[in-house]
Amino acid sequence: MPLSPLDIHNKEFTRGFRGYAEDEVNDFLDQIIKDYEIILREKKELEEKVKTMTQQMSHYNTLEETLQKSIVVAQEAAEEVRRNSQQEAKLIIKEAEKNADRIINEALAKARKITIEIDELKKQSKVFRNRFKMLVEAQLDLLNTDDWDHLMEYEIGLTEIQNQARSDQEDFELLPDEFK
Repeated sequence: MPLSPLDIHNKEFTRGFRGYAEDEVNDFLDQIIKDYEIILREKKELEEKVKTMTQQMSHYNTLEETLQKSIVVAQEAAEEVRRNSQQEAKLIIKEAEKNADRIINEALAKARKITIEIDELKKQSKVFRNRFKMLVEAQLDLLNTDDWDHLMEYEIGLTEIQNQARSDQEDFELLPDEFK
């Protein structure tokens, strides 16, 4: 076991013939005691520092392990999120393709329906055009007949029309009441 400052202080030396000077030895021992106390105090402080640093190192090692585990968990979670995102993207693309196909098919069906309606309207337009053309031609034929020329040849004056109207009125009045 190492010496303590108290051990050095209490140490008694035997006296011999022609021994050392007692005051010098005591002064020297006092100096050794002081130095030894300083060294012991420094040793104790260093031991405390080592203990504190060991505890801190243990704490940091634990923290490092926790961080490493957290990093691994985060990497696994990121990988899972990436896989899920890829699957979701594939599903979205499939759904979009289905919707696109449906929209295209609906558009094609509407286009076919509109084409059929256009063809029907063209047919109706041709029929209308032919009928209208026949009507106009028939009216032109009526205008081109000689009957119009004969109508223009008749010249009846206003007095003749009035006389005829009076005559018709008189004939009407002569009718028996039962025919009126």
